[in-house]
Amino acid sequence: MLTRETFAGKAVKIVGLALWLIISLFPLYWILLTSLKPASQIGEYPVRYWPREFSVENYLNLFKNVQFGQYMLNSLIVASMAASVATIIAMLSGYVLSRFEFSGKGAILLVFLVTQMIPAFIALGPLYQMLSGWGLVDTRFGLVLVYIAMTIPFSSVMLRGFFDNIPDSLEEAAMVDGLTRAGALWRVIVPVMLPGIIATFIFNFVNTWNELFLSVTLINTDSKRTIPTALNGFISNVSIEWGPMSAAAVLTILPTMILFAFASKWIIAGLTQGATKG
Repeated sequence: MLTRETFAGKAVKIVGLALWLIISLFPLYWILLTSLKPASQIGEYPVRYWPREFSVENYLNLFKNVQFGQYMLNSLIVASMAASVATIIAMLSGYVLSRFEFSGKGAILLVFLVTQMIPAFIALGPLYQMLSGWGLVDTRFGLVLVYIAMTIPFSSVMLRGFFDNIPDSLEEAAMVDGLTRAGALWRVIVPVMLPGIIATFIFNFVNTWNELFLSVTLINTDSKRTIPTALNGFISNVSIEWGPMSAAAVLTILPTMILFAFASKWIIAGLTQGATKG
């Protein structure tokens, strides 16, 4: 009986996992398939799950007729700068929130969490006026500043959890050996919690890489647009350019997939480190 129950349990898990993989991966497969179809095959009926012929014309047209290379460069610059600066600032604020007790600490944490529940469009009016007064509307730098401010609160809370798992005795021993508190942080603590820092950076990078609403609102010049706005541009009132849009979607997803593939062990280690109390 035990063997049958064990077999049945494993079978249910395998079937459930297979269904979950199919549901999760099929949209990606369909996007890739559509991007490799000639325009004449995209709208044909009955639907084919494997094209009669493969074509890269959608990818070639993407770079020939659209400034997609510039859009990718803009996204890379904006996401890299915003994620890097936000992660460094969040690391410092997370350290303070973890290691020091002071009046208002609980209120700060509450504000950090509450701000993540407020939709971006609520603050759009004041934000646009502020950036306009500084001359930063329709600039990549202005978009970077907004993304930094947007990602710092949650990143600070996330990194605070990593710092909480590192015993105070580690930096105290370093300070006894002659290091300052700042020296102990950068030379001892940061190397220990590097997986958590990498996980936070990737979290920030992916969020800013995929962000659409603010980039559409704050950037007006075509040469300064990011990739999500380029995807939005393939949809008009009369038609949807499925081929080029699918090719653009594949190229948009590809960098984050590569990033996760190369940094997966650090991401898993970082999330595990932050989820356990050591």
